[in-house]
Amino acid sequence: MKLAGKKIMILATNGFEQAELEVPRDRLKAAGATVEIVSPEKGEITGWQEKDWGRAVKVDRALDDAKADDYDAIVLPGGQINPDLLRINDKALKLILTFYKQKKVVAAVCHAPWLLIETGIIKGRKATSYKSIKTDMINAGAIWEDSTVVTDQGIITSRNPGDLEAFSKKIIEEVGEGLHTKRAAA
Repeated sequence: MKLAGKKIMILATNGFEQAELEVPRDRLKAAGATVEIVSPEKGEITGWQEKDWGRAVKVDRALDDAKADDYDAIVLPGGQINPDLLRINDKALKLILTFYKQKKVVAAVCHAPWLLIETGIIKGRKATSYKSIKTDMINAGAIWEDSTVVTDQGIITSRNPGDLEAFSKKIIEEVGEGLHTKRAAA
């Protein structure tokens, strides 16, 4: 149980890519972490699966009540709808930035690096993303690479649902071994 005693937030809203929330959630729980779904919505949020709406997921905590101080890491699932809605939500952006400033793991997959662009934390960092936002990433100052998972001083990024096992494994490694503390020395 590598993550026993660790608490991880998954920040999402309606339109999250189904697998990009569920796979990391399930892998992190299996590793012993307490995982909470945080959202601007209350009750439930609904995922997107391929070409239609997917399954609902219970929201554990409202965004208004969430504090980075209570967690060891934040995971940002992609899909097109979810990060596009969250990147215009000031509270969501401030929360992500707080995780970064506290030198905690910030993990984003697929289109979720849009949130890293909006917060400004991707500038000068090695990262990857879904191929359609590669230019956005480069224009925001990321050192973009086409890799399954890229880690740079506590920021973890992956490209798509096909990368979720490697993405989840890297989150477990970074949180469990405290590798993100390298950012403190950088």
